[in-house]
Amino acid sequence: MSHDDDGSGPDGRVRSRFRRLLLDVTPLRVSHDYRLLWTGTFISALGSQFARVGLYVQVYALTGSPAAVGLLGLSGLAGNIAGTFVGGSFIDAHDRRTVIVWTQLGHVVVAAVLVATALVPSPSLAVLHLANAFTWMLAAINMPARQASVPRLVGDDLMPSAVALSQMQWQVTGIVGPALAGLLIAATGDNVGWAYAVDLVSYGGMLIAALAMQPLPPEPDDAGPTVGPRAVAEGFRYVAHHRLLQSTFVIDLIAMIFGMPAALFPVLAATQFDRGPEVVGLLFAAPAVGALAQVLLSGSVVRIRRQGEAVIWAVAGWGAAIAAFGLVGANLALAMVFLAIAGAADVVSAIFRSTILQVTVPDRLRGRLSGIFSLVVTGGPKLGDVEAGLVATWFTPAISVVTGGVACILGAVVAAFAYPELRRYRTDTYEG
Repeated sequence: MSHDDDGSGPDGRVRSRFRRLLLDVTPLRVSHDYRLLWTGTFISALGSQFARVGLYVQVYALTGSPAAVGLLGLSGLAGNIAGTFVGGSFIDAHDRRTVIVWTQLGHVVVAAVLVATALVPSPSLAVLHLANAFTWMLAAINMPARQASVPRLVGDDLMPSAVALSQMQWQVTGIVGPALAGLLIAATGDNVGWAYAVDLVSYGGMLIAALAMQPLPPEPDDAGPTVGPRAVAEGFRYVAHHRLLQSTFVIDLIAMIFGMPAALFPVLAATQFDRGPEVVGLLFAAPAVGALAQVLLSGSVVRIRRQGEAVIWAVAGWGAAIAAFGLVGANLALAMVFLAIAGAADVVSAIFRSTILQVTVPDRLRGRLSGIFSLVVTGGPKLGDVEAGLVATWFTPAISVVTGGVACILGAVVAAFAYPELRRYRTDTYEG
């Protein structure tokens, strides 16, 4: 055997270094149930992107107002908050697989309602907002149950790699889903009913996967599981006494409230780029393209030890790229490039924020803390929709995007000094 064949020669060392750059798929290899969970989530998440684009397009078609589209953020946030409190009251005291199954069934019902709204000539905005709220309420229970299951399926040592795999999944669905949804809506004469139908069918993927998994009952606890309002309060008390976790929540809220202009994509497509729903889908997909590229080369990223500093720099980079996106004018290609750069920065922040949560929180609290984390991750963009829509209405969409990006950069600097715990955080879990 030559030195190159055994990896000790020059060519072998080059290949070894290259492999270390690539996404680590070890969690998928070592855990059957994690493979089921990952695959089911992929299918379900893909369908959810169709519904997301459909709602934005439908509300904008009904109202012609970016502020009205932004209000979807409020109804989604209301659902997020309700789901966090409802789920937090029981999620850690029950089998997490069972929680996933029942919430998937709830998603099926809500998706069927959205399909029905597309069959009505002038559906009520109230019904659309109610369906949006229930979708995010169920997601605020389902997502934490899935996230809190992962450490038990793969172990703490593989959590950064598992989070990177989850991020890859979200980015792929974030690229393919919105792009296909925009094309589907445009090809069917702006009929969003087909997009909602895809969402309806996709929930079966996660439902089948969950039923095939082994049960995930609560781990034994001498004090017994905490339920009801006490369980919710215990989760929030934990956050209140752990400034490191607080810092990850705060800096993500800054990034999403000020730096996520998703509510403006329909109006930007129509007024700035002079295009239709197909460009709305592309604008939604562009950040995921950059994020996917970053995740596929995340082998070296997951070995970073100064994870807190990485989060700060990533959020500042996100803000800079969003501000640049707001300055491109009618140049769609350049707009896509800057959105992709923003997505690459955001996924680095997401990998380390999620890892910090899952490895520093005890299992008996992971469901509740994952719920609060999900409220921040999904609630921030909802507030961002409102902020972007209002500023665009008062000034212009471009001003809304640029000022939001600048505010994101300044907010990251403030958070870095306000929370030295984040700057100092490092992990020695992985050897370089």
